[in-house]
Amino acid sequence: MKLYRVKVPATTANLGPGFDILGMALNFYNIIEVKEIDNGLHIEIEGLGAEELSADKNNLVYQTMNYLFSKADYKPKGLKIKLINQVPISRGLGSSATIIVGGLVLANILAGTPFSDDQLLNFATEIEGHPDNVAPALLGGVVISVITEDEEIIYKKLEVPELKTVVGIPDFQLSTTEAREVLPAQVTFNDAIFNCSRIALLVSALISKDYELLATCFEDRLHQSYRQELVPGMNEVIKGAKDAGALAIALSGAGPSIVALTLENEVEVGETIVQIFARHGTEANYKITEPTSSGVLVEKF
Repeated sequence: MKLYRVKVPATTANLGPGFDILGMALNFYNIIEVKEIDNGLHIEIEGLGAEELSADKNNLVYQTMNYLFSKADYKPKGLKIKLINQVPISRGLGSSATIIVGGLVLANILAGTPFSDDQLLNFATEIEGHPDNVAPALLGGVVISVITEDEEIIYKKLEVPELKTVVGIPDFQLSTTEAREVLPAQVTFNDAIFNCSRIALLVSALISKDYELLATCFEDRLHQSYRQELVPGMNEVIKGAKDAGALAIALSGAGPSIVALTLENEVEVGETIVQIFARHGTEANYKITEPTSSGVLVEKF
C-alpha cells in the first residue's frame, strides 16, 4: 500500500489587527506520513514536543482523519501514522492547524479525494473553531477569511510580501483557550474603527508592496493589549524590535511568539527580541524564515 506524506506550513495569524481574519503561511513545516495497513493503529511521533502528544486514538491527526472518514463513509482497515514536528506546540505558530490540515488532506486522499479544498477548509474551520491559521496552512500565502451567516468560509489569497520574517519564540506554552479567556466580550466603537481601518490599509499595503505602511498597519486594539499580561515583556519586545529595524511586529496568533517583518537586520531584530525576553525572566530563541505562497504539499511513495 502507498505511503503518503504531507508538509504543512507553520502560520502566523492576525498580523496585528486582523483578529480571526488574517493569516500568513511561513516557510517551515510539520510533516505527517500515513499508510493504510491491514489492521490496527500505529502512531510514531518525533521532533518538537513529541513527548507531550498522544500516540493512541486521542492523537489529533487520527481524530481529524476519522472526522473526514465519517463524512466520506470510508473505513480504513488500519493506519500507520508518523508525525515529524518542526513547529513548536502552543506558541502561536499554528501547530494544531498543521495537524488538522494535514490529517484532513491525507484522509481525503485515502478516501479517494471526495472533497474539494473549499470543503476541506470548512471542515478544518469547524474543527479548529476559526479559519485564520487553517486557511494559510491549506492554501499558502496571506489569506483573508470570512465566515458567512451560513457558516461557510469565503476567502481571498494574496501574494506573500517579499520580506523576511523573524519569529521570537519564548520558552513557554500559551494555549489559544487561555489567550481568548482574557479578551473582553465587547469593545468600544472607536477601537473597532481603529482595527477596521488598519486591516484595510494592511491589505492595500501588501497588494501595492508599500511596506513603509506596515508599522501603522500592524497596530491593534482588539486583542494584543489584553494579552500582554500573559507574555511578560511583550510591549518592550515590540518596541525594541522596531528600534532594531523591524518594519512591523505583532503577537503571532494567540502568542506567546512574536513575529516581525523585515527587509534587513534580521539577526539584530532576533537577538533584540531574545535579550528583552531574558530581561523579563523568559528564555527565548528566534527563527529567521519567510512567508511562503505554498500551502500543504503532498508526496506519495
